[in-house]
Amino acid sequence: MTHTRAERAALCDLLDELGPAAPTLCEGWATADLAAHLVLRERRPDALGGIAVKALAPYTASVQDRLKARHPYPELVDLVRQGPPRWTPYGLIPGADELVNTVELFVHHEDVRRAQPDWEPRELSAGLDEVLWKRLRTMARVFFRRSPVGVVLRRADGEKVAARMAEPAVVVSGEAQELLLLAFGRQAHAWVTFEGDPHAVAALRRARLGV
Repeated sequence: MTHTRAERAALCDLLDELGPAAPTLCEGWATADLAAHLVLRERRPDALGGIAVKALAPYTASVQDRLKARHPYPELVDLVRQGPPRWTPYGLIPGADELVNTVELFVHHEDVRRAQPDWEPRELSAGLDEVLWKRLRTMARVFFRRSPVGVVLRRADGEKVAARMAEPAVVVSGEAQELLLLAFGRQAHAWVTFEGDPHAVAALRRARLGV
């Protein structure tokens, strides 16, 4: 089983277990909203623009709301579980699902897990850990482009990546999954340590990060 399929299955199992009204780390979204978002990503390419472009966000939000209204929650989760249809870019382009959706599904899986009481970080396979680190290393400057301070990411094995070149700089240390969640703006729920000027650390903790 690929990392994408494993994350998809585990996330859907958790969504089924928690039901539609459980909290997530996505502000304003319960589990039903998150499921509808994932269905939109994989089945409504016409509505994807609003995820990244503010001017298009109202249309994306309206499509997501309609998906949630049209499909009972178990049906939404089942659509996520099925994965992208063959006619979408994820289905047509070999490897696209694995390339794009492994990280997306991992982050949203953690959005659900870490919004629940008494969560603990998972022990990931070496393969998935490396996939997350590779994506982080490749996209670090994009993720941290809005950081008001310099950022150096240091994985547990000591490998580093300069995410933003600026002074003062903060060194952030942790496992690949924790650094990735930080990069996606989940600062409050990422198990990382910060080294640097306290004001710079506080600014990084408040920064709007991610794509």
